[in-house]
Amino acid sequence: MTDVTATRNRILEATHACICRDGLARATVEAVAQEGGIARATIYRHFPGGRDELLQAVVTWEVSEFLTQLLADTADAGDFADWLARGLTGAHRRLAEHEVLQQALELEADQLLRPLVQVMPVVKGMLRDELARRLATEPLRPGVRVEEAADVLARLLLSLVGSPGCWNLDDPAEVDRLVHGQLLAGLIGPHVSPPVATPVR
Repeated sequence: MTDVTATRNRILEATHACICRDGLARATVEAVAQEGGIARATIYRHFPGGRDELLQAVVTWEVSEFLTQLLADTADAGDFADWLARGLTGAHRRLAEHEVLQQALELEADQLLRPLVQVMPVVKGMLRDELARRLATEPLRPGVRVEEAADVLARLLLSLVGSPGCWNLDDPAEVDRLVHGQLLAGLIGPHVSPPVATPVR
């Protein structure tokens, strides 16, 4: 790790600590400098946009950590459907258990909205690319294009994780019905066994 990376991480960690303790509104450059024992000039050198850029970087950093943990949740998944189910369950659980995020959404949604709006297209793109990679090896129904299917699935998954509606994402059986009966029903065809050769008599 370079000195530049180490300093940047130190600033982000100090910002995160400020947010956890005092909330988003009080996470000022001055507060971060005091928290991390870092000169304000150093913070501005790494984040010229000041507080707005700093908050954006922290949200992006948190989302990256979230995705890393989610990959660990799904590392031993079996087939594509199992990977989707585990991802949905894991993402929903981690989101619900993220105390800082839940507190910010409840008390400071206006402060959190802008950084989230900016980072979500990146998250959607990463998820879409991973879905496309996995869908490329699946038996898709006739007329289904990998890129379009991955884009639609990414949108649906992100929507479900945040607002599952009538679906209980803590119930494995219900998640399985959601994945097989709704998300993949129009995309992946039934497995067709190769024809068995008839012996010539």
